[in-house]
Amino acid sequence: MTAPRSQTSRQRLETALDHREPDRIPFDLGGTETSGISVIALENWMRFNGIRHEPIEIFSLATQLGTIDEEVLRRFGVDTRCLRTHPPASHRLTLQEDAHHRFFYDEWGIRWQMPKPGGHYYDIGEFPLSGCTSVGEVERYRWPDPDDPSRYAGLKHEAESLNAGSGAGIVMERHTGGIFETAWWMRGMDNLLADLALDSPVGQAILSKVLEQKLAYWDHVLAEVADEVVVAAEADDLSSQNGMIMSPDMYRRLLKPLHRQLFSFIKSKAPRAKLFFHSCGSVYDLIPDLIEIGVDILNPVQVSAAKMDTARLKKHFGRDLVFWGGGVDTQRVLPFGTPQQVKDEVRRRIDDLAPGGGFVFAAVHCIQEDVPPQNIQAMWEALREYGAY
Repeated sequence: MTAPRSQTSRQRLETALDHREPDRIPFDLGGTETSGISVIALENWMRFNGIRHEPIEIFSLATQLGTIDEEVLRRFGVDTRCLRTHPPASHRLTLQEDAHHRFFYDEWGIRWQMPKPGGHYYDIGEFPLSGCTSVGEVERYRWPDPDDPSRYAGLKHEAESLNAGSGAGIVMERHTGGIFETAWWMRGMDNLLADLALDSPVGQAILSKVLEQKLAYWDHVLAEVADEVVVAAEADDLSSQNGMIMSPDMYRRLLKPLHRQLFSFIKSKAPRAKLFFHSCGSVYDLIPDLIEIGVDILNPVQVSAAKMDTARLKKHFGRDLVFWGGGVDTQRVLPFGTPQQVKDEVRRRIDDLAPGGGFVFAAVHCIQEDVPPQNIQAMWEALREYGAY
């Protein structure tokens, strides 16, 4: 079926998500937490294009991602908009300093810290459950309040306004990181992996508490905006550059049932929305499992990781998965290549991933502060040149 030659952004996105060819490839920049742009890179790109701007708001303190103004999104033909909940009234974030770091504690009790001077991001400095030895301690811990109504105040109105004003496809973002990811933020990676290897009830209890938080969050959110959003976004980083963090058997035994429960719940509450799943690295060996438990969209398509060749991915999984990302390598080409090398990379990825629909163009993960504005411009120009069907 041939799509109309001129579509709204939402129509364009929905067509691609249905594995059909829209008028052109949908473009995402900042529509998800994992396809954004560093505030410094955004400032440089806007300056390069002669766009005057007020100081740009940082919406993600830990990762230093900038909020892209609606005028800029329209100017560059971005087809997505990100919908987020609000900070809870039950926790007040306070930025502090000591001799070596700027730091803050989030609502989970995790300390995030940035070295001074010369820091770029906030990394985890304290894992609040690292010394936990019993399930009772896990249960007694002061977990965030997912029922805090201040999180969801005005969310439906905001979604309706976005739909009426932008004509774009709305992505509803998740609460915190993934189930596994948030658990190791709380426990420490080494401790949590040891818990899983030893079938420790402490590790299982932490994973269960994170799942409980997520189910409550999505219950509230989708009661408000299920009919307004095109995509529900979840995540869990399960792999490194060269392979999985854990064995496939461990994933299938311990984490897959939790993902299945979460994804099934989201789909039951928003049956028309597509399920977006972010997982960095070499996730190739798990893709059949992800499809089985309901993932519709894979992000970021880390093309520099083992087995993540775009032509191979499209051939083997393109009927079942939408690829959201993979438009240009952000480890080497986008930050260090020439503008022409960036354009060549974009064309190659489009050739691999775009045929038949099922592709949303975004860089591989967020654009970092060291990316030259000329290369961001080259990425965008190449998409405009090669992205029409």
